[in-house]
Amino acid sequence: MRLWMLIIAVIILSFISLFIGAINIKPSDLLNWESLETQIFLISRLPRLLAIILAGAGMGIAGLIMQSLSRNKFVSPTTAGTLDAAKLGIIISMIFFTGMSYIGQIVFSFAFALIGTFIFMQLLERIKFKDAVFVPLIGIMYGNIVGAISTFLAYEADILQNVDTFFQGSFTLVVSGRYELLYVAVPAIIIAYIYANKFTVAGMGEDFAKNVGLSYRTVLNIGLIIVAVISTTVILTVGVIPFLGLIVPNLVSLYLGDNLRKTIPHTIFMGAAFLLICDIISRLIVHPFEIPVNTTVAVIGSAIFLIMLFRGKAYAKK
Repeated sequence: MRLWMLIIAVIILSFISLFIGAINIKPSDLLNWESLETQIFLISRLPRLLAIILAGAGMGIAGLIMQSLSRNKFVSPTTAGTLDAAKLGIIISMIFFTGMSYIGQIVFSFAFALIGTFIFMQLLERIKFKDAVFVPLIGIMYGNIVGAISTFLAYEADILQNVDTFFQGSFTLVVSGRYELLYVAVPAIIIAYIYANKFTVAGMGEDFAKNVGLSYRTVLNIGLIIVAVISTTVILTVGVIPFLGLIVPNLVSLYLGDNLRKTIPHTIFMGAAFLLICDIISRLIVHPFEIPVNTTVAVIGSAIFLIMLFRGKAYAKK
């Protein structure tokens, strides 16, 4: 698939997304800048579109980096406990540091996401799996343990319902002034592109990286920081979006290979297109109402994930 095809797909899907909602808005309505439709378009529709594109592109890049550094196609922020660790950080800040500012919560969540991802990477280094399928299973188990701790703390503090609502992946409440944190993903993606070749080399293994003069640990830490930053911004803005960072990089690698310098642009637009499609479906199924986008992503993503698992298992037996 050509990059220009993905760009055109994102443009078309973006146009469709802008004019789908509970209130019917036509392009001609935007000619009157003082109309209610124009205000809704500028305050709600446009910020929502930007949030979807940034979240889709960011989570796709985060998954791509994790898969490259872990040398496993089944690893992503969803299957490595990154999102669960970020959730735990937010819950702890809400319970034990009630006076903490929003910036403080961001830093706290980022720290937990970084530590949680680092722990998972250490597990992969210490436990050598002959079958790549076991890696995401271990990651899901690890994430469930972290998630269980979060649920217990939230239950004890009697904020379980609030927490579930807060982390529900949805763009319903995204309006102007409530999504700008996602712009942090832009410099993170730029840094990822700058370090793309180094991530590719690091993905070949620590020994190979050292033999060509690359500081493996430095590159690994930079990659984990990028993943933690993107995961934190997404989860604090729209909640948990599962499988996105797992599916998109795999779809891109099927036709483009594993050179990150080539795959990053494709992953950006593929992630945005995938999330746009899921969001449009979520808004049309029960129109004029909508279901959380994480539900749609989970259904479609889990189906694709199972197909990849079975394909990987079949390939391993050959």
